[in-house]
Amino acid sequence: MIGLLLLVSLTTPPLADPQPTRTGRPDIIVIMADDMGWSDIGCFGGEIKTPNLDQLASNGVRLRQFYNTARCCPTRASLLTGLYAHQAGVGHMVYDGGSPGYRGELSPTTATIAEHLSAAGYRTYMSGKWHVTHNLGKAKQRIEPKKRTNWPIDRGFQHFFGTIHGGGSYYDPVSLTRGERYLPAPEGDYHYTDAISEEAANFIEQNAAHSKAAPMFMYVAYTAPHWPLHARPADIERVQGRYRDGWDAMRDARLKRQRDMGLIDAAWDLSPRDSRIKTWQETPDHPWQERRMEVYAAQVEQLDRGIGRIVAALKAQGRLENTLLLFLADNGGCAEEITSGWKSLTIPEKTRDGRDVKNGNNPKMLPGPEVTYQSYGLPWANASNTPFLLYKHHVHEGGISSPLIAHWPAGLQGKGVIHDGPGHVIDLVSTCLDAAQATPVTALDGIAMQPIEGVSLLPILSGQSATERPIFWEHEGNRAVRLGRWKLVARHNRPWQLFDMVADRTESHDLAGQNPQLVNALESSYQQWAQRAQVRPWPLNR
Repeated sequence: MIGLLLLVSLTTPPLADPQPTRTGRPDIIVIMADDMGWSDIGCFGGEIKTPNLDQLASNGVRLRQFYNTARCCPTRASLLTGLYAHQAGVGHMVYDGGSPGYRGELSPTTATIAEHLSAAGYRTYMSGKWHVTHNLGKAKQRIEPKKRTNWPIDRGFQHFFGTIHGGGSYYDPVSLTRGERYLPAPEGDYHYTDAISEEAANFIEQNAAHSKAAPMFMYVAYTAPHWPLHARPADIERVQGRYRDGWDAMRDARLKRQRDMGLIDAAWDLSPRDSRIKTWQETPDHPWQERRMEVYAAQVEQLDRGIGRIVAALKAQGRLENTLLLFLADNGGCAEEITSGWKSLTIPEKTRDGRDVKNGNNPKMLPGPEVTYQSYGLPWANASNTPFLLYKHHVHEGGISSPLIAHWPAGLQGKGVIHDGPGHVIDLVSTCLDAAQATPVTALDGIAMQPIEGVSLLPILSGQSATERPIFWEHEGNRAVRLGRWKLVARHNRPWQLFDMVADRTESHDLAGQNPQLVNALESSYQQWAQRAQVRPWPLNR
């Protein structure tokens, strides 16, 4: 039956613009936000002010249906290798889980996008969060490992600035690195988001100074707007009062804008408010609740300004027209509520000037400054993922749906168009290689590389219908398979559900009971993939 399933395309026809003309191999820049909901940015329905991303969308292409892996490090592993995260060795997080799919390190049988493109003559740069290795040495003491493995500089990136580990304080990020060496604690009015942006812009200028003719590949991996909620007072002030009506009003307003934009079908139901969330009127501590979302929005707006800085650097070098610029998020909005009991390498005990860091979502302390360490939590994450169900960690649409913006005036036809997809983060390596007219590396240091799983998205971004293929997910026992219009999905230790993604992408009407043969066929396909991709039952230690 699977072979008979039809992919229904809702592709928006491209506008009648002149056919773009390539002038040599493009520069390629992949920019990724961290823990950002599908509807947060303006061009996907959000009230957050993102004029630079909105401008890229209005002059480029958006995909309605683009997917990540539901979690930070697995998405990074897939983005870098073109493989499912388990195949790349990062099936969960960055620790050794005792089997090939869960080593917490990029597998030696994977080639990264930087290794592919450097072999094709590209100069390669990275600014931001790496998070695909546990080989850190003593990061808090700023002592590198004696035997370094899987740092960016080891995996094809010729220049690197950023953090080797995951999230952390924006004022004093742990594992901050340049090239192969940890950096001392930053001084003065420092914010990591701005540093990522400035280093990326500097890399553009550095590449142009090296050779006007040499194409560049750059991966810009922001930590924003991942917790902690850290933003400068002036940025918070700009959004003050925007969320005084609460999360239900925010969801309704976003839904209307999404329908007006043509991003979602008006027939789809809005997913219900999470049953754990009270109405805004029933919720105490309004000033603190508002401030949580205000700081989160300020972090997104700061990220957008940084992207504007990157675009300005490209324009100054005359390289914007022939740059393929891709923007996405690593997972959906994050519902995690930080408590005072949380302990992590990423949570500092003291600020840079010796003050105690107050860890946890405490309504008596407003987030934003360096002495706080809080998250925006369940209710705002529910609104961030409008109109979809669930959050980061889960493989329902709220956890895996990412905005995707593609901007390449010399290579893509149409301005402001929206195409359907679907696409997946495993497709980005193939997409970049296609744009670069490069072939993948098949062996490194005598080791054969796993073949890339993803496909090029350039045909879809150019308005062609997607070729039907299955796409798979697994994270912490949450699992799914998508084929054409059908999605089979289940939460850990719960039964499969079946949804029609054309009629009901908000996953409101489970059709599993009406289609047992289809459920069996899709489940069989999932099980075959899980065995091939080295997926293990969850939890790993049972």
